[in-house]
Amino acid sequence: MNAEAAMSALSPAALDQLFVAARTHNGFAPAPIPEATLRQLYDLMKWGPTSMNCQPARFVFVTSPEAKARLAPALSPGNRDKTLAAPATVIIATDTRFYEHLPTQFPAYDAKPMFAGNADLAASTALRNGTLQGAYLILAARALGLDCGPMSGFDAPTLNAAFFPDGRYQANFLCNLGVGDPAKLHPRGPRLSFEAACRIA
Repeated sequence: MNAEAAMSALSPAALDQLFVAARTHNGFAPAPIPEATLRQLYDLMKWGPTSMNCQPARFVFVTSPEAKARLAPALSPGNRDKTLAAPATVIIATDTRFYEHLPTQFPAYDAKPMFAGNADLAASTALRNGTLQGAYLILAARALGLDCGPMSGFDAPTLNAAFFPDGRYQANFLCNLGVGDPAKLHPRGPRLSFEAACRIA
């Protein structure tokens, strides 16, 4: 690492908060998350890069009792109680017609026709980049002092019918947000070594 790169690196404390010491939480303090914080969260994570600036992710912040009641039937038994008790649950979805925004979001050239005329390309691009944006949301939440509990244990057709009945948006995964309860953490699982997961070609 050269001197210039070292000067721009985050502090060890920041790296701990984002990655090293951060945990996937299963329980949260009941205090609600202010709307201003949710807006700040989006305004931070939206700057993460996506291909052609396509930004296919759509986010529903489930916070009200009414919305939680709509979400509950879609949750797997192992995720139901902790999700309904969380201050907020984000539905990270993808917009199947994200390309309609490309003329304004990606003015470099007219990229809309390549997706409008190719459903498979549009679907794979939406899923890949929408998932990437969901990861940005997790890091942005941690950067703002929130804990996260991402998960995929839900019935997508049931959730989509409840929140996206017109079919344009499709649920990808869920993420609980709040101030985590350390007493409800599971033991931390190991991570693969560099040698097991990587190679330098």
